[in-house]
Amino acid sequence: MSNIEDLHITKEILPLFDYTHNDFSKQILIQLLNNLPDCLEDVLFRQEIIKGCNSNWNILSSFSYSRMDLNEVYQYLEELQREDTTSNHLKMKLLFSEKRRHQRRARLIQLIQLFYRLNSLYFTHLNLKAFPLLFQEKLGRICRFLTSFNLNKYEILIIEDSLKVKHIVELTLLIINKIKNNEVVDFWKDFFLFEAYISLATGVQKHQFNFPIFTENIFSLTEFYHPLLKNPVTNNLRCVNNVVLITGPNMSGKSTLLKAISLCVYLGHLGLGVPAANCEMPFFNTISVAINLNDDLKNGYSHFMTEIINLKKVVLQATVSKKCFAVFDELFRGTNIDDALEITKTTIKGLSKFDGSFFFISTHLHQLRETEEIKENKVASYYLDCILNHSNPIFSYHLKSGWSDLKIGKILFENEGLDKLLN
Repeated sequence: MSNIEDLHITKEILPLFDYTHNDFSKQILIQLLNNLPDCLEDVLFRQEIIKGCNSNWNILSSFSYSRMDLNEVYQYLEELQREDTTSNHLKMKLLFSEKRRHQRRARLIQLIQLFYRLNSLYFTHLNLKAFPLLFQEKLGRICRFLTSFNLNKYEILIIEDSLKVKHIVELTLLIINKIKNNEVVDFWKDFFLFEAYISLATGVQKHQFNFPIFTENIFSLTEFYHPLLKNPVTNNLRCVNNVVLITGPNMSGKSTLLKAISLCVYLGHLGLGVPAANCEMPFFNTISVAINLNDDLKNGYSHFMTEIINLKKVVLQATVSKKCFAVFDELFRGTNIDDALEITKTTIKGLSKFDGSFFFISTHLHQLRETEEIKENKVASYYLDCILNHSNPIFSYHLKSGWSDLKIGKILFENEGLDKLLN
């Protein structure tokens, strides 16, 4: 189970990693960013592929080609799938049609030059052993496909303007044979996937993200931040308790902090580096991030009922011994304060029993400070710092251990002159 809509992966996070040169690779990239691996082994497999790209960075850092050339070569190979001809038949068509001969020659020159560039600049220089074994097989298949075209020979013929009808015929027949053997389909599939991983590796390198270490029960983030902020404040967090309450006045940055923590978890579970200097965490079977819950008009649920259903899904997962990471931003704000206080206490007490899972809850319910779980340190509490300077709140966005009782709602109301306007 994953509930990550509030992280806005495609809209906000994709641009951090999108360095693809064609729409096919971009679609695979989007799939990789939106689909979590099922197990830790698959996470580490992805991680090793990206590390393999990083090991070959002296080669792959300049990975590029003409988007137009690739699209036209791809289209040409699609057209050839519908062409079924013999050598003599093809030769006769080319000999008796100058237009067809020139068109075919131009398309093959474009194909050879694209493949020659990819092979000579990148694939022949890759250290395949830097990648996990199963991915080495895909890369080896790409290399064999490219070298089977005898690219050096045809590149010289093109440079010398000596590409004749016989060369056009033999190249065309070679391609048609590869189409029949599904080699072309396999090549594009492997190539687009590899480019998607190069794009992910580029994002990790460019933003200086670091790979997490997966542990059994440790959850620790050092100098983590939200990657979309221009000048982010970094924070540290080490969880001893599995339920963490976060307080702080309005505008102190609680939602952004929760998103930053969630992104570290989510990106780490994709096999990517995370926006933190160091990161240790368990492998979670469930990731649920509830920050911008609204009324579910389609199913006729109020905001409060949406909160209830989301919490129930998480608890059901934790009940069957699955490790859960869940974020609840201002839990139960959709109901009255008395009900919210009572059921939040029940929720905190219940969630604290699920060892191995971690739950982060931001709240404005200051009365929770007197609950038994907090007094006995069964639940961790942190706050985002804010000080008042002549009734003007100054936000530091620094996360500190403890509790904040600071209320600035009325101050902000008065600072905007609303009390005078309304009276």
